[in-house]
Amino acid sequence: MSNMRQITREDILPFEDYASTRRERKKALMSVKKDRRMEVGPHATFYFENYETMWNQIHEMLYIERGGEEQIPDELAAYNPLIPQGRELVATIMFEIGDPDRRAKVLATLGGVEETVFINVGGEKIMGVAEVDVDRTTEDGKASSVQFVHFPFTDAQVAAFRSADVEVTVGFGHESYAHNAGVSPAVRAALAGDFD
Repeated sequence: MSNMRQITREDILPFEDYASTRRERKKALMSVKKDRRMEVGPHATFYFENYETMWNQIHEMLYIERGGEEQIPDELAAYNPLIPQGRELVATIMFEIGDPDRRAKVLATLGGVEETVFINVGGEKIMGVAEVDVDRTTEDGKASSVQFVHFPFTDAQVAAFRSADVEVTVGFGHESYAHNAGVSPAVRAALAGDFD
């Protein structure tokens, strides 16, 4: 299921079927997400998405909002673009700061941060490409606390990513948030499954 590329209407469970298995599914998803998550710097967390995480997200939205059949096309349109398409990784990046005043102050310094995100594979930078559904930086330069970013890989970069002796880091090149972190072997193994 992890390397499927699109969720269709036929993949959506009836509300009652999902509701009756929701607790078990959420528990199982926690173990999947554990190796698809990375903290970078003091505030940012990368959640690398795939078919399974998006399938669950769609079902959660349908469960919470209870919009029924009419809601399904909107959820498919919103979340299908976040499923990796064979030569990319896709991350939801969240700036997680509990205090609202502090969060507003930090985000006010991070305008354009989505344009500086990268994955470095053996010294070669793969720049992130932010989703263009909405502008993630306001006119006054404040960044959104949630960013959706695609990382397009070449075949050679995929091979290097899969090679255990090549260093891989994830980070930002923003003047106010120039942090990076090494990708652990467990995370690399999980993300390698996103490639064809």
